[in-house]
Amino acid sequence: MIPRYSRPAMTSIWSDENKYRKWLEVEILCCEAWSRLGVVPAEAVERIRHRARFDPGRIDEIEKTVRHDVIAFLTNVAESVGEDSRFIHIGLTSSDLLDTTLALQLREAADLILEDLARLEEVLERRAREYKLTPVIGRTHGIHAEPTTFGLKLALWYADAGRSRERMARARGVINYGKISGAVGTFAHVPPAVEEYVCQRLGLQPAPISTQIIQRDRHAEFLAMLALVGGMVEKVATEVRHLQRTEVLEAEEFFAEGQKGSSAMPHKRNPVGAEQLCGLARLVRGYVVPALENVPLWHERDISHSSVERLILPDSTIAVDYMLWRLAGILDQLLVYPERMAGNLVRSQGLFFSQRVLLALTQKGLSREEAYGLVQSCAMAAWRGEGEFKVLLKREPGISRHLSQEEIEDCFSMEFFLRHVDTIFQRVFGGKES
Repeated sequence: MIPRYSRPAMTSIWSDENKYRKWLEVEILCCEAWSRLGVVPAEAVERIRHRARFDPGRIDEIEKTVRHDVIAFLTNVAESVGEDSRFIHIGLTSSDLLDTTLALQLREAADLILEDLARLEEVLERRAREYKLTPVIGRTHGIHAEPTTFGLKLALWYADAGRSRERMARARGVINYGKISGAVGTFAHVPPAVEEYVCQRLGLQPAPISTQIIQRDRHAEFLAMLALVGGMVEKVATEVRHLQRTEVLEAEEFFAEGQKGSSAMPHKRNPVGAEQLCGLARLVRGYVVPALENVPLWHERDISHSSVERLILPDSTIAVDYMLWRLAGILDQLLVYPERMAGNLVRSQGLFFSQRVLLALTQKGLSREEAYGLVQSCAMAAWRGEGEFKVLLKREPGISRHLSQEEIEDCFSMEFFLRHVDTIFQRVFGGKES
């Protein structure tokens, strides 16, 4: 059972408390780096580390006057540190603090999303093995095609989730860069050694080159990867919605005791969770465009990206975190109806065996075009309700001249379509035990 979603796990990353805590950590590490260079007395660093405090309410109060969040923060910290506060923020610009902290926040968010994806994979693998050999009609263009298994559907989604996890791991690396290089990135007032020390202590890579900011193509790539994760979720959710349609009803979302589907129609059982996920995927996808538009900024920096990021980065990570949790829960409790799958297979009256007959005829020496015409003629007659496909094939002189009754019967084997399921599962899941 998937545990109840806990929003604070992700939202706390974007809280003012967490942000200010990281700002203070960066500032203290800078003081330590300066001390190693002999600029800040070691005893002053100890006093700063011991005394430095911040009060979000007080910061808000100061910001009303100074209208600058970093200055308000530094002013508040100085109130607790006293005279040694002159050693804080030496040579730094606000973006040194902001962008290095943002990297830490995005890394934390990525770690949670990676956990979500691992949990989703666990659910998908378990359910894929549960329905590994459960036949279901495959559909292309929404029309019956050839049989597959419900386990293969789930295995496909497992592979999708795995690629999403790989992408998020790469995106985590792309944004895992800090920047302590001053007003336009030239290290004019703070040497590279400070940046290297701070980044090393924080587990970040120093940006090889920056302006006043870390370049925003990194953040755009992170958003694009989130959108791809959202696309994966939407893909699965869309299939769940189709499978729950009354005419299909091969699977459906769990419907809890006391749950109601409609204010007007008591009979309704709707795929509301999957529908919500499709809607949220649109939202996350929509954030990619402003992220891309944040890449080109004026000269060494302007702040047209800043207000955008305050919305799109928290919102997108929170949304994807929720989407992955919700999808894992839907699939964990998904109601699956093998009997309905079997019934839907029968509805085709054997039409999905058409390719087997086509190929059997070509192996007897017929051209593909001639064989296709003979089989299609019988298939369309069956489609119109003029008889069962197999019976029509046996009555067709152009076919019976080349295939015996037994050979036609051999073409109608369900096992034929499922004979490589084990191989596919081996490819997807490796050597894990079933």
